[in-house]
Amino acid sequence: MPRITQNRILRNWLFIMPTKLKRLKKTYGNREFYLLDVGAGNHSATQLKKYFPNCKYYGIDISKDYNNDAEDFNLMENFWEKDLTKLDFSDIPDGFFDALLMTHIIEHLYNGELVVDALLNKVKTNGFIYLEYPSQKSTRLPSKKGTLNFYDDDTHVRLYNINVLIDIIKSNGFTVLKFGARKDFANIMTMPIRIIISKIKHGYVPGGVFWDLLGFAEFIWAKKKV
Repeated sequence: MPRITQNRILRNWLFIMPTKLKRLKKTYGNREFYLLDVGAGNHSATQLKKYFPNCKYYGIDISKDYNNDAEDFNLMENFWEKDLTKLDFSDIPDGFFDALLMTHIIEHLYNGELVVDALLNKVKTNGFIYLEYPSQKSTRLPSKKGTLNFYDDDTHVRLYNINVLIDIIKSNGFTVLKFGARKDFANIMTMPIRIIISKIKHGYVPGGVFWDLLGFAEFIWAKKKV
């Protein structure tokens, strides 16, 4: 089977698509849309373009050098190197983006609520935000390599209250469509396979394999109405 066809089947039918992208896929499919990805390291542009080849990708991160290379930057429309905690987003256009993606960012910030509040006006009317971060419950989960307990990651700064975040999002003209503990049932169903693959590939099973089963993360999915 040709590799391209094989990859397409794996992405669409074996549920390999990252959880953070699934709602965007249902919303935009293969259509063009403008995305602001807050936390654009770890080859995020290259990974995202596999699933959204027509996406116009814009990234923000504290450093250009956080696991990105020339290929990643060639796939971006623009990249802003910023310390989010300074809340200086004046050079990023307001009302420009169809979607704002913030996954596992705010737990690394001491003022994450203010960062979310400041970035919401970058989304255009009828645009979306997907926000994901560790839950309060994560502090009570077992410790595991790759992070299963909030304190496994020494770059985590603080926890956030979902009700406070929802109030901020609503106050910016968004309607919250879904929220709560992240439970990606495709991830849960394929856990045995992912455990075996992780053992072979890494020699251990990282904590992230268990996130959906044990409720490590919370999410908010909202649409801007005004």
